Amino acid sequence: MNAASAPNPVNTPLANGYDHVEHLRSVLATLDVPKLRRWGQRLAEVLRRGGRCLVAGNGGSAAEAQHLTSELLGRLRDDREPFSAIALHADTSSLTAIANDFGYEESYARQVRAHGRPNDILIVLSTSGNSPNVLRAAQEGLERGLEVWALIGRGPNALTDLSCEAVRVESPSTATVQECHLVAVHLLCASVDIALGVSTSTDIRCVDATTSPASDQTAPIVVVGDAVLDQDLVGKVERLSPEAPVPVIDDVVKLSRPGGAGLAAVLAVGRGRPVILVTALSADPIGRELGDLLRRNGITVVDLGLPTPNPVKSRVRVDDRTLLMLSSTLGQWGQVCRPLNAEEQATITTAAALLVSDYGGGISKDPAVRAALDTAVAARVPVVWDPHPRGATPVRGARLITPNTREAAHFAPGIDGSGLHTDIDRGRALLCDLPAEAVAVTRGSAGAILLTAAGTAPIVVPSTPVRGGDTCGAGDCFAAAVTHLLADGYLLSEAVEHAVWDATEYVACGGVSAVLDPSAARSSRKERGSAGSRQEIARIRAAGGTVVATGGCFDLLHSGHISLLEQARQLGDYLVVLLNDDDSVRQLKGPERPVVKATDRAAVLAALSSVDEVVIFTENTPESALSRIRPDIYVKGGDYRLSDIPEADLVKSWGGQTVVLPYLEGRSTTGIIKRIANETRR
Repeated sequence: MNAASAPNPVNTPLANGYDHVEHLRSVLATLDVPKLRRWGQRLAEVLRRGGRCLVAGNGGSAAEAQHLTSELLGRLRDDREPFSAIALHADTSSLTAIANDFGYEESYARQVRAHGRPNDILIVLSTSGNSPNVLRAAQEGLERGLEVWALIGRGPNALTDLSCEAVRVESPSTATVQECHLVAVHLLCASVDIALGVSTSTDIRCVDATTSPASDQTAPIVVVGDAVLDQDLVGKVERLSPEAPVPVIDDVVKLSRPGGAGLAAVLAVGRGRPVILVTALSADPIGRELGDLLRRNGITVVDLGLPTPNPVKSRVRVDDRTLLMLSSTLGQWGQVCRPLNAEEQATITTAAALLVSDYGGGISKDPAVRAALDTAVAARVPVVWDPHPRGATPVRGARLITPNTREAAHFAPGIDGSGLHTDIDRGRALLCDLPAEAVAVTRGSAGAILLTAAGTAPIVVPSTPVRGGDTCGAGDCFAAAVTHLLADGYLLSEAVEHAVWDATEYVACGGVSAVLDPSAARSSRKERGSAGSRQEIARIRAAGGTVVATGGCFDLLHSGHISLLEQARQLGDYLVVLLNDDDSVRQLKGPERPVVKATDRAAVLAALSSVDEVVIFTENTPESALSRIRPDIYVKGGDYRLSDIPEADLVKSWGGQTVVLPYLEGRSTTGIIKRIANETRR
């Protein structure tokens, strides 16, 4: 055989071990890790609510299928509850009986029909993507409403068309495909554990993303709904009218902005994805102004046309307070002039996620729009539906419905009362009555409640009340945030938790006023240790109060730390904790520390009633932070002399005092870690 006719080593990778390893390395580099992570998050969501994972494959793929189910039933690394996972080839009695009575092509499909339920997950593995019994299983899964994922070899193949999503390994070598499938199984299970919050292993964290986990940030968020022109008439009051006992508002300035679904679209901008708004605009000056405002905010507008003027809603505002609301709703609002065309329908059905911002008009009732939404749901596009009492019924299969407390009371009229228990009962009623996977009842300053199945324990996400904030648009901010997070593959519980935080921050930063005028935005509560806290310290000092500071690693918070902080707080009126960042802890305590990362340590400390502020410093000593805060009293814990505290002279330079408070006897983070290590070795 001459060189020209010699076989390609890639096609015979086992002939040369080095070639095989090199080829495997190159193919592994192309594995779709972001998609596997997103699958893991979705699988965790399904399993946690009591769903099942069915897995099927032949030969070596059957071994990988059983490997996957064993990890889900048992554990990959860290302990957690077992989940329902069935390898369809493992029951050999049923397998051979079905093959004998119904034919081998039905060997997996009949089991899918028996075990599978709508919204369960079916994972099929095949190196060829053309095995008849695996194809029949996938087809049966789709017909029964299961979510079908495929781990396959290079395409094209029939299994790609019969699965909702596929991870393909582009290699001609069956061995390489199966080896990559094993890695995919481990990454999938690792992602499940991360989504459940049980994984702490650094080698598993390689598939975790602290930012957006989505692989395609070019896919847009599409907002569907009724647009309004909102106006703020802002002035000042210095006198009463001589004609009647009413205030006279002088120097009125009109500020316009998109409202309704338009505001939801504006609040969706700037989160990493393009935003498209499907709405209806009138051809008059109101509609033109609204369209210009939307496009100026970076929104692509799909305008279905409105034969009558868009509604105008106005607020009369003085000193950041609303005195009066004016509303103009003319004609048959929402009656569109034309249906969606094919390209616009494709925009909806291929979106990363959809937000239906229903303001009681006709957009969400339009037949062409609803048909496109139904197609999107069938394609597993997350649909968030923000309902309205006069709006349309959500499409079947919507991922999340987001009524506020008042809207939930309207949709569940038979449940009287108020408060947390009532909102939970109404949420459960809505989950039974409306065709959605989950309901999140938003409760204003009290946060939100998430219910994913009737009778299951609700997830309550509290919020921190904001004094004097403008709450207009907070619900739209929540819905926009949830939609983006679901597009990025987050769990519903994660998305709702983050969205509550985003809505709270939106109000704290000035609400819709900051949308009108970014210069009016307030300092965010996230900016701890910045201008807001310095103003608070100045206020305390102006009132004759005392500012106290202490510092340390505070790794694995224990009763000794609690005692020190409580005593330190008793010495003054405001306690600032200067917290070592992770690098400085490693330098002080060794490469295995800290056990808890700085952001988590700061969150725990900030939750203590004795602590008013936490400042993470990056230097080896807290001297720079001390110089900025200039505390009246600096506290150290332990058996120190002043000469042993290098910061003492610095504190003394501005007239401050350094004091030492005793630790509780026998309380030590290092001691706790050693005891845990000793127990682990037994």
